Amino acid sequence: MKIATYRAEDQTFYGVATEEGMIALSPDFSHWPTLRDVIEAGALHELAVAAKDKPVTHRAGSFDYLIPVPNPEKIICVGVNFPDRNAEYKDGQEAPPNPSLFIRFPRSFVAADQAVIRPPETPQLDYEGEIAIVIGKEGRRIAEADAYDHIAGITLCNEGTLRDWVRHAKFNVTQGKNWDRSGAMGPWLVPFTAPAQLDDVRLTTKVNGELRQDDRTSRMIFSIRRQIAYISTFTTLVPGDIIVTGTPTGAGARFDPPKFLKPGDVVEVEAEGIGTLRNTVEDE
Repeated sequence: MKIATYRAEDQTFYGVATEEGMIALSPDFSHWPTLRDVIEAGALHELAVAAKDKPVTHRAGSFDYLIPVPNPEKIICVGVNFPDRNAEYKDGQEAPPNPSLFIRFPRSFVAADQAVIRPPETPQLDYEGEIAIVIGKEGRRIAEADAYDHIAGITLCNEGTLRDWVRHAKFNVTQGKNWDRSGAMGPWLVPFTAPAQLDDVRLTTKVNGELRQDDRTSRMIFSIRRQIAYISTFTTLVPGDIIVTGTPTGAGARFDPPKFLKPGDVVEVEAEGIGTLRNTVEDE
């Protein structure tokens, strides 16, 4: 099942995505105004039941996707989380003992099928294809063995980055990771029901049909279980929080010469069992 937030008829809905279009379910669950409310109530399974045998309400082409989970309290991103990605830094250092983390703001993401934006201040807009998990149950100091019990669903992310701006200061990347509309998330949320959905999943990124990134989650330096356990040590994870779990090698900055994104490019992030997040690129 694929559950999406979308805009149609000047209204915001959530519902189930099908090949023919969307099955609106939010009108039937007015006590849960947004998909984040559904997640907090632990009721994604109720949407699946409600969608059974219900007709499509918004045909393909008649609606626009929105970011699946509106107004998350936290979006926490994991950096340098694949072996080859660590080697790209060419600093002679082994993988660190703990994950590298940074925060992104919701405003820095657009939805599926929308354009990510290259600002006039720099041409160095880069892509980073990633799998993102959405927290479904609150927790603090979560044990790795229990981590998957706290996941509500899975989505995709193009964690767009302005490369020169991540080096504007000595010890942070916040500036380069939070330009308005520089990344993308979606198109939908796939409910998490089994470890196989995350343990060994192929993740790819293509630009204009050219394969740029290709790896599997089983090769992560820090597993998703470890990420949840580590992050929840210092902050309480709450329903709707998003963890963006790391990108493989092959980002544009690592080519010689670099292959930064330009207007007209099409970026496709794909993962087994989740789907494809597709976005174009435009100048601001």
